[in-house]
Amino acid sequence: MSLVKLTIKGISYSQTQNGAYALILNEVDGDRKLPIVIGAFEAQSIAIALEKEITPPRPLTHDLFKNFADRFQIVVKQIIIHKLVDGVFYSSIICECDKIEEIIDARTSDAIALALRFKAPIFTYKNILDKAGIYLKTPTSKKNLSKKEETVIENLILGEDKESVKPTSEDYSKFSLNQLNKMLDEAVNNENYEKAASVRDEISKRQ
Repeated sequence: MSLVKLTIKGISYSQTQNGAYALILNEVDGDRKLPIVIGAFEAQSIAIALEKEITPPRPLTHDLFKNFADRFQIVVKQIIIHKLVDGVFYSSIICECDKIEEIIDARTSDAIALALRFKAPIFTYKNILDKAGIYLKTPTSKKNLSKKEETVIENLILGEDKESVKPTSEDYSKFSLNQLNKMLDEAVNNENYEKAASVRDEISKRQ
């Protein structure tokens, strides 16, 4: 089976279910997107690695793994999304230590968060992309999506629970941008990254 290289095009959030996200992957030599439902913590970790807008005062879990691997000279060479069963994506981390290659099973969201930190390429098999790939524009936020595309993403997010997505009940729409920015700084300083992710998403909606 042939491998297809993927890049990360953005994270789409659900306007109807707080705390639910879809990671949008794009095939390098094509127009198809591969949306994967992920949880708020993983979305935050990936967003930090992508945007570098939030600098945690201490390492997040994926940063800690990267520091640990660097200390013991473990290199992540690539990530492969190798299986899709009942809407759940399965991934492998291909790593190397002392010239010995190992394959480690991982949730796709965790694997991608690590791929970003190691600057490792992300691949999937052509048959998986044929089965689950869709044609969308290249969004980094929901405001860039057409109504039809919003419906596709919403149906994906609101479908079966793929990776234990946990909704949050806090409503940040009533706060001003100034208040939101202060709340974001406080959440990061207090290491409340789930709240920071929600506040950041509300700020993004207004930009």
